[in-house]
Amino acid sequence: MALKYKLGTEVEIKSPPEKYYNIFKGQAYHVPNAVPDHIQGVDVHEGDWETHGSVKIWKYTMEGKSDLVFKEKVEYDDENRSATLIGIDGDIMQEYKSFKGTYQVVPKGTGSLAKLTIEYEKLSDDVPPPDKYITLMVNVTKGIDELIAKAK
Repeated sequence: MALKYKLGTEVEIKSPPEKYYNIFKGQAYHVPNAVPDHIQGVDVHEGDWETHGSVKIWKYTMEGKSDLVFKEKVEYDDENRSATLIGIDGDIMQEYKSFKGTYQVVPKGTGSLAKLTIEYEKLSDDVPPPDKYITLMVNVTKGIDELIAKAK
C-alpha cells in the first residue's frame, strides 16, 4: 500500500516574484542569513548554485534539535518560478520514503504569493504528516522576504 500524500500552504510576501525565486535559483547561500535560527548552512555537494540537478546539503534546526541534515537534488522551473528540493538523504529520510518540497512564487498585487507544497511518502502508517516542515518552509519564506526588503 502506497502512503503518498501532499501538503501545502500559501504565504503573501512583499517581494517581487523574480527576486524571491532568484534566491533559490542561484543564491541559496543567503538563506542561512535570512533565517539563522532555522537554517545554519547550505553547501553545494555536486554541481553549483544555479544548475538544475545540483545537489545541496542543508544544515537546520527543528523543534530544538540542531545539527540536522537535508541532502537534496534541486529541480528548477523558470517559467513557473518554482524550485523543488527532492530529498535524497539526511534526517528527514528516516521517516519518509520520498520527500519533495516545492517553493513556487506568483505575482500578486504589488508583491507575490508563495505557494509551498510537500509531496511525501511515509515509511510507515505511524509517521506523522510533515507539518513541521511546512512551518519551516513558511519561516524560510518570511525570512527571505525580509532579507529582500532590507536589500532595497
